[in-house]
Amino acid sequence: MSLTDESSKSIDVPPAVSGGGRIEGLDGLRAFAVLFVLVFHLWPTTLPGGFLGVDVFFVISGYLITTLLLREKKKTGRIALSAFWIRRARRLLPALLLVVFSAVATAWLVNEDLLVNIRRQVFGALTFSTNWVEIVAGTDYFADSARSLFVTFWSLAVEEQFYLFWPILLLGLITLTTSRGLRLTAALIAAATSVALMAVLYNPQSPTRVYYGTDTHSFGLMIGVALAFALSDSDRLLSNKLWSALRPVIGFAALAGLMVLVVFVESEAPWTYHGGLLLASILSAATVSVLPGHSTIFTKLCKIRALAWVGERSYGIYLWHWPVLLVVLTFIPASADSIGSGWVAVAIVIFTTFVLSAASFRWIEVPIRNNGFKATWAAIRGSFQPISKVFGVPGISAACALAVLIMAVLGLVNAPEKSRAQIAVELGEQAIAEQNAKHLPQNTNAPNGSANLDSEPAWPADQKIPTGDRIVGFGDSVMSGAAPAVYERFPGIIVNARPILQWADAPGLVKDMIDKGTMRRVVILNFGTNAGFKEPASEQALRDILNMLGPKRRVVLVNTVGVSYWVPDANARLAEISAEYPNTIVADWYSVVKKTPNILHRDRTHPNEAGIVLYAGTIADALAALGPG
Repeated sequence: MSLTDESSKSIDVPPAVSGGGRIEGLDGLRAFAVLFVLVFHLWPTTLPGGFLGVDVFFVISGYLITTLLLREKKKTGRIALSAFWIRRARRLLPALLLVVFSAVATAWLVNEDLLVNIRRQVFGALTFSTNWVEIVAGTDYFADSARSLFVTFWSLAVEEQFYLFWPILLLGLITLTTSRGLRLTAALIAAATSVALMAVLYNPQSPTRVYYGTDTHSFGLMIGVALAFALSDSDRLLSNKLWSALRPVIGFAALAGLMVLVVFVESEAPWTYHGGLLLASILSAATVSVLPGHSTIFTKLCKIRALAWVGERSYGIYLWHWPVLLVVLTFIPASADSIGSGWVAVAIVIFTTFVLSAASFRWIEVPIRNNGFKATWAAIRGSFQPISKVFGVPGISAACALAVLIMAVLGLVNAPEKSRAQIAVELGEQAIAEQNAKHLPQNTNAPNGSANLDSEPAWPADQKIPTGDRIVGFGDSVMSGAAPAVYERFPGIIVNARPILQWADAPGLVKDMIDKGTMRRVVILNFGTNAGFKEPASEQALRDILNMLGPKRRVVLVNTVGVSYWVPDANARLAEISAEYPNTIVADWYSVVKKTPNILHRDRTHPNEAGIVLYAGTIADALAALGPG
C-alpha cells in the first residue's frame, strides 16, 4: 500500500540521516532514556522521575519515524505503507515474543504469583493494546501492588498505535498541503490537544488513565513529529552561525534540565500532569534538535561508544529489565524502600538484563530486521546442523523453542487468579469479621469505653504490655493482612482495618467508636500504605484523631513500608508528629523490614506468613516501650 506524488521533490527531510536510516546521536539519547527508566525501577525513591525516560522515547520515535517517512517520500515519490509496517514488525516483534514467552515460562517455574492476570497481560502485549487493556482493568501503574510482569509494555502499545495510524495521517497531510508551516501547525495542534486532554481528564486519585491513554499521552510523539517538520527545511538553519554556536549550549542545557526533572518530578504530583510531562517532552525535543549538522561537543557525547551500545539495545533492555527484576526478587528480596539497597540483587538484575538484551540483539533482532523471519530461522537451523550430527539430536533449536512455548502455555493455563498477598489480606478480613462479631459490642459504658477515662493507667503497671481486651487497632490492608498474628498476639483485640483506607478515612472510624462508647484505652493506628502524607489533609486527619483520643489513651503509630517515593518522608513526618504527643510512640515496622526484607510478599508492601508474626511483635515492643502511663 503506498501513495505516489509527483511533487515529492519539494519535500525536504532533516539532515544527518545515515544511509541505513539511522540518525546519528539518537542512540546516545536512547541510552539516557532507558537508563532513567532502569534506575527508576531499581531505586524508585532515589530517582522518582525516572519514568520520564518514556517521554524521551516518545519524542525520539515521533521525530525518527516522520523523518524516515519524509525521506522515503522524497527519494521514491511515495510511502510504501506495507513495507513500513513489515519493517516495524521485524523491528519490534522478535524481541517482544522472546521476552513474553520466556518470562511467562520462567515465572511458571519459579513464582506463580507473577502470573496473576497474565492472560490479560499477554493479550495486551501481543496486540499492542496493553495501555487500553490495563485502563479497562483499572490498573494503577504507580501502585506498589500493581507491579505486573509486563507492566512496562504500555508505552510500546502507545508507540505501536502511532506506527499504525501516523503514516496514513502523514500521507493525507502531505497530500493536502505542501506548506511546511501548515504541517508543523497541524502537529502542534495535535500535541496541544493531547496536553489539554491530560489536564482535563487527570484524576489525582489515580492518574493511570491519563498516563496510559494514547489520546492523553501522545503529545511527546507529536512534538517529535513537529520537530521533524521544523527541521525539514534545515539547510538555512544549519548555515546560521548563531545556531551553530548555540547548538551545544542548547543540547547540554536541555539534557541537564531532563536530569533535574528525573530527580525531582514525582509520579503522583498534580503538576506532573499539568505541565511536567510536557516540559520533559520539550526538553527532549531540544536535545534531538541539535543533533543534525556538523559535530559538536554535545553530539560527540551522544556518540560515545558505551552510550551508543546501550542505545542500540535500549529496546531489549526496556523489555527485559522488569521481568528480570521480578524474577530476581523471588530469590533475593529487596529492602523496604528499594531494590537498589541490595547490591547483589541490583548487580544481578543489571548484568542479566544487559546479557539477555545483547544476546537478543545479536542473534534475534538484527538478523530478523535485516533478513526477515524465514531467512533468519533457516540460518538458525543451519547453525545447529553440526551439533545435531555430533549428538544425533535433530532440531535442537526447535526443541528449545518448543520447551519454552510449552512452559509458557502451562503458565497461561494454570495462572492463579490472586496473589498470595491478596489471599492473605482476604483471609485477614475474614478473621476480622469473625473476631469483631465476638468482641465488638454495639454500645458500652464499661471502663474501657470513652465514657469512663480516669486517671488510672491504660493497663496494670505490673504487665509489660496490655491484654488484647484493652486494645483497638485501625488500619489498611497491611493490618488486615496481619490480623491472624495480631489476634494471636493480643487475644480479644478489636481490629477495624480494610484495604485502600488512608489517613483521611481514619477520623470517621475513630469518632464512630468514641460516639458508641466502644473505644478502648490503647489504640494502634496503621495507615499510610496507600498515600502517606502526600495530601495536607492526611496530616490534619492524624492530628484530629490524636486530639479526639486525648492524652490519657496510649497510641501506637505504625510506620509505612513500600517503594513509593514518599515513604521516607511519610515516616519522618509520622515521627515528628508522634514527638508532639507524649502518649504516642512509633512502631518502627519500616526498620524491621529493612533488616529482614524476606518477610514481605513480592509486592514489597504486605508481610508474608513470617512477616505478620514480626509485625505483631513490633507492635508489642512499641507498647512495652511506651508503657501504661
